[in-house]
Amino acid sequence: MARQLDEQIVGRYPVGQRLRVLDVGMGQGTQALRLARAGHKVTGLEQDPKMLAAAREALAAEPEGIRERVRLIEGDGQDTGVHFLPGSFDVVLCHGVLMYVEEPDPLLAGLARMLAPGGLLSLLVRNGDALALRPGLQADWTTALAAFDTVAYTNRLGLKVRADRLAALTATLAGIGAPLHNWYGVRVFTDTAADDAPVPQDLDALLAVEERAGKTDPYRGVAALLHLCGVRG
Repeated sequence: MARQLDEQIVGRYPVGQRLRVLDVGMGQGTQALRLARAGHKVTGLEQDPKMLAAAREALAAEPEGIRERVRLIEGDGQDTGVHFLPGSFDVVLCHGVLMYVEEPDPLLAGLARMLAPGGLLSLLVRNGDALALRPGLQADWTTALAAFDTVAYTNRLGLKVRADRLAALTATLAGIGAPLHNWYGVRVFTDTAADDAPVPQDLDALLAVEERAGKTDPYRGVAALLHLCGVRG
């Protein structure tokens, strides 16, 4: 996904331009710190105190120049209007958040308002059109059969969450003034790997295959996750 995001940024902005980035629901700050290391000014918004503490700890270990480019705020992604002025950011990330939001449209509309004209909105969501794939490959036929008729599922943490369908999100993005520019699949071949699986020796080859599949039909359509990139008009 990081490679996909970089591809979109490089395609939209001049090389070397320092971007204003908002990472909503940043978790432990993996993407926020990666983009700060690339020279961008990053604001991370996270409501989970444990995740925020982990992000602050990771940031503290970075060189001073990188620390100066990162601002961390405790807050809910649905309250962006409380913290920021409209049009304050060139790039807004919302990765792995929508599955926990029962009604995502107001959140998405708020994120779009944060974008400057031409700004990039990057969403990572669970693919509602492929919910049956993982249980099917694991021979869990009962769960697979039920998955065809719902966007609700139980994640690996045991939480009941929701997925999003590409067609519905495409319509939503158009309605909030940040129409879909491109989309990718994430975890096409690796979704059934155990969380504690060791890093394979052929990691470079694995990443190359996943990257190619993530932008190629029909493979990207059955990925576990979808990475959607909208552009503010």
